[in-house]
Amino acid sequence: QVQLVESGGELVQAGGSLRLSCAASGRSFVSYHMGWFRQAPGKEREFVGAIKWSSGSTYYATSVQGRFTMSRDNAKNTVYLQMNSLKPEDTAIYYCAAGILCSSYGCAANSRHYSSWGQGTQVTVSS
Repeated sequence: QVQLVESGGELVQAGGSLRLSCAASGRSFVSYHMGWFRQAPGKEREFVGAIKWSSGSTYYATSVQGRFTMSRDNAKNTVYLQMNSLKPEDTAIYYCAAGILCSSYGCAANSRHYSSWGQGTQVTVSS
């Protein structure tokens, strides 16, 4: 079965950087999109970004475009979320997810498209 394990979340000051990791196992992800979502207290889960495992092409939410970058390491079966210029409003639990490949931003940004989820990692940005 698919397992996704996130790591890298911690407390950081505004303007700082963090890199989250998502170690994936249980199957080949060549035909998958890998997504990052986040959920702040009292808010709904929201899309952050997605990466097509085979090509590395990406989608990003407007709120993180230009600050966050997704990448993947095929040898390590790991997806990364590099977060720069962090803001207090980036504070949330960040979740990694895996879903069958889709061909549009709307699909990749829809949490219902993803069938497997990690347990989440907490990111806290202090002002």
